[in-house]
Amino acid sequence: MKLEYSVEMLSDWHVGSGLDSGPAADAVVLKDDDGLPYIPGKTMKGLIRDALADILSVSGNLVNEKVVIKIFGVEATSKKNYSQPGTAFFSDVTIPSQEKQEVIKNSLSSFLFRRISSTKINKNGVAEPKSLRTMEVTIPLKLTGFILIDDNTAEEEIKVLQMAFKWVRSLGMNRNRGLGRCKISVLN
Repeated sequence: MKLEYSVEMLSDWHVGSGLDSGPAADAVVLKDDDGLPYIPGKTMKGLIRDALADILSVSGNLVNEKVVIKIFGVEATSKKNYSQPGTAFFSDVTIPSQEKQEVIKNSLSSFLFRRISSTKINKNGVAEPKSLRTMEVTIPLKLTGFILIDDNTAEEEIKVLQMAFKWVRSLGMNRNRGLGRCKISVLN
């Protein structure tokens, strides 16, 4: 079964590429081959897994831990020398194809990004030398992705994933500084 969902970014956001652009920015946004921002499937998978771990730690009876293990699998640890892969596949989360084509056709991709700067302020209220940092961010957008789920237990897995969607409030870098606020919703 295919669970389609949207990620509506409510503020500027930064999912980083790990690269810089020289003097222009210390951190640039991850972009696809067309120069458009996206969220990797593995990033979404990690966010959803973390949300479910939080839910389980708050109240173990809200979600079935066996369903969480089925979705995400089990990693090998020092206590267990085996791993078990999860059954769900998380696609990259991208700008919907119709909007993407409009952006490309009209050469609008540069308008999706801006740069913000910050600096460290010492206890006297003065900027620390050499502490200026500039980051490229993406403006608020609506992106879509999907999760492929095993048909045999899809209903229970969808309920668990929907609960996790509601738990995730932000993603990407500098979440505690106001970047990356988001809302995840099921489309189908």
